[in-house]
Amino acid sequence: MDQNGGSFLAVRRLSGHHPSTADVVSGSTAWIGRGFSCVCVQRRESDARISFDLTLVQEECLQRLQNRIEVPYDSQNGEHQEALKALWHASFPGTELLGLVSDQWKEMGWQGKDPSTDFRGGGFISLENLLYFARNYPKSFEELLCKQNGDRALWEYPFAVAGVNITFMLIQMLDLQAAKPRSLIGAVFLNLLIENDRAFDILYCITFKLMDQKWLEMHATYMDFNTVIKSTRRQLERELLLEDIQQIEDMPSYSFLAR
Repeated sequence: MDQNGGSFLAVRRLSGHHPSTADVVSGSTAWIGRGFSCVCVQRRESDARISFDLTLVQEECLQRLQNRIEVPYDSQNGEHQEALKALWHASFPGTELLGLVSDQWKEMGWQGKDPSTDFRGGGFISLENLLYFARNYPKSFEELLCKQNGDRALWEYPFAVAGVNITFMLIQMLDLQAAKPRSLIGAVFLNLLIENDRAFDILYCITFKLMDQKWLEMHATYMDFNTVIKSTRRQLERELLLEDIQQIEDMPSYSFLAR
């Protein structure tokens, strides 16, 4: 998956401060956020790479999320099995699940009978993200699962596999496997995570809904998925850098979500 953000694009006009190149390089504290000490800046034509010192609280907060990210999906783990069953029941209430390996899973957009084979790119957290979405924003979840809105393509994106890809994309975009933030996006997100330890899960829900909005706007088909994901990432980056984002729910695209 392409990790280069490219130039920022917005599907719709956003209000608020849009940082200039000079702002990005200098690391303006107006929108880096609270509690960070910027210790190094390297300017390049396409990127500003910044290193931050973290407080103990920030380190602990980031480590908790990293601990989640590092857990692979284990098809023999009882907790993981129960989470997968819970996802089925949240997705298709009233429909009996015949087994953890079953053709039924294809209805949710897994590639085959065994969803565990699709978790390699996202790990257990990608299942947690899907389950959080289903439980906390069930209306939006059902709309995307059942492709209820808009003029849909003949060849649609597979819902569940798209969800795993979104988890992977967010981990890369936020550079969450690094010991400390190395970009302004990562630093801003860590402040949001301190405000709400479910910020990553909420951002996942925002991203999934935003991706579907872009899918419809771009009249995309299956082969356009990577292009849609890249466009979604660019808008997320733009929104995270808005000056007035104090909590994850302040992101403009949060308004797309419905419970």
